Amino acid sequence: MAPTYDWPWVGTQVSRISEAWRECSGLPLPCAPQISLHEQRRRESIYDRAVLAVERETTKKLGAVDRAGLQNRLIKVFGEFAATALDLPDDAIELITSDFVALGAEFARRARRFDSRLSMEDIFQACRNAWTAGGLQSLLGRQPAITPSILGYSLLYPYSDNYLDSKTISADEKNTFSARFRRRLRGETLAPRDTREAAIWDSVGLIESQYPRAGYPQVYNCLLAIHRAQEQSLSQLRKSSRAVEEELLAISFAKGGASVLADACLVTGRLCECHAGLAFDWGAALQLGDDLQDVREDLRRGAQTLFTRAIHRHQPLDCLAARLLNFSEQTATRMNGFPHGTATLKDLLRKSWRSIILAAIANATEFFSTAFLEEVESSSPFRFQFLQSRNKKLARRNGVYAKLLTAIFEEPEARSNTGPVRACALNPSVPSL
Repeated sequence: MAPTYDWPWVGTQVSRISEAWRECSGLPLPCAPQISLHEQRRRESIYDRAVLAVERETTKKLGAVDRAGLQNRLIKVFGEFAATALDLPDDAIELITSDFVALGAEFARRARRFDSRLSMEDIFQACRNAWTAGGLQSLLGRQPAITPSILGYSLLYPYSDNYLDSKTISADEKNTFSARFRRRLRGETLAPRDTREAAIWDSVGLIESQYPRAGYPQVYNCLLAIHRAQEQSLSQLRKSSRAVEEELLAISFAKGGASVLADACLVTGRLCECHAGLAFDWGAALQLGDDLQDVREDLRRGAQTLFTRAIHRHQPLDCLAARLLNFSEQTATRMNGFPHGTATLKDLLRKSWRSIILAAIANATEFFSTAFLEEVESSSPFRFQFLQSRNKKLARRNGVYAKLLTAIFEEPEARSNTGPVRACALNPSVPSL
């Protein structure tokens, strides 16, 4: 019998991966090349030059005919930065600057075609998931492309998650929306109550256009599983009592694991259990990295995670971060179980997960001991103080990220559409790239 990937299956995976997490307790930091202070300062100079180059390029007034040249110049800047500051080999740089930039540009074009009201910030938020799906396509032997289902599923993030995370919307309103969303995922026909629901219903319609419900039950079980994990996460946010570690871990693993499981299932429509487990592992590791990245915001919102729980108990985050680094390393090693995908891609995944964790530590140094920071910083390409100061400086500058993303991703034709298109307007048989 084919696996179902329903909620009980998710619970089994949470138990399995929670045991792997427990086995990472007390391990020393994983081995990583040490980087001298002199070398860190050299890389920081390269970083600053790259940012200045980006600012110069993105402040120029350009017409549509100049956009390709601008994109090429920005990609060249990133390539030089990645080679000298991040020590990425040529094939990894080519993978990022060619395959993933092209995938992002195609996603942005299709997202704007779907709904011209989407901001570049919304598109980038959704594109992060599309990149995850693109990596899974390679690992599962498919050509990376923006399919209707990947577009639809990725767009659910800015449409639904931002609504559910909003502090201005009441719990009753969120519960009502969540119940209606669940019914739509089950295949019920519901008239949308507003433009947001209409966009979400059409996003689900994109998935249905590629994977008819009768032939692909795994797809819709996965979508219902991530929806339930989201509901569970919101329920935990509203609890006044402090949850135990096992409960918080289960919530994060279910949410992250089910999210990437859905990506993998949308790549193929049907998924073997081995590959489903690997995708679930990937999502679980990413979710804990996101929880560490969002620790300040979660403290402000009153959200409970492993990291906010430790802070409330006046415990440094040293042990949890060391555990996460080891857990991510072990997860990256398990990615070799995917039969396809180059060694370059798999190594880039490993490096990107480590980079996410180091950046999160750098941006929350007050929650770590000095000794731990010194040990971890010695393997970071940049000093943590430098990363903090540059993040603050970039945040103060007028939309440099938005300008950069617009310059790289947005195409002139993407701005010519004036409203949403229905799901049937995107033909799943048309190649995306």
